[in-house]
Amino acid sequence: MAHLTCILIGAPAYRFMGAGERMIRVAEAGRLRPTLVTLTIAGVLLLWAAYALSGAGIIGRLPMTKLALSVICSIYIARAVAFPFLKPLFPGNSNTFWRVSSGICGFIGLVHLYGMLSLWRVL
Repeated sequence: MAHLTCILIGAPAYRFMGAGERMIRVAEAGRLRPTLVTLTIAGVLLLWAAYALSGAGIIGRLPMTKLALSVICSIYIARAVAFPFLKPLFPGNSNTFWRVSSGICGFIGLVHLYGMLSLWRVL
């Protein structure tokens, strides 16, 4: 929802979320790139949420649910711990952005891990 809010509100939301100054300037200029990048990220996260709901049995089974959830969980956790290595690649993003987004990714990754292990009777 935060990503979609950035699209709706525009540059002030990108700034509040800690996006890089370059992304903010492009959004202020009314360019399409920030919207496309943000929609892509939101779409991936929506697909990942669907797999989580599928794994939890809330919605029907999606193809390769166990494999997908294992990969998704790994990506979330890797993103959480790899931020010191990613940060130099995106120098415009604020420290708050890195701390908050890494914390969210770590939390979601651990929740996915717990869910996978408990539903698949490993715990």
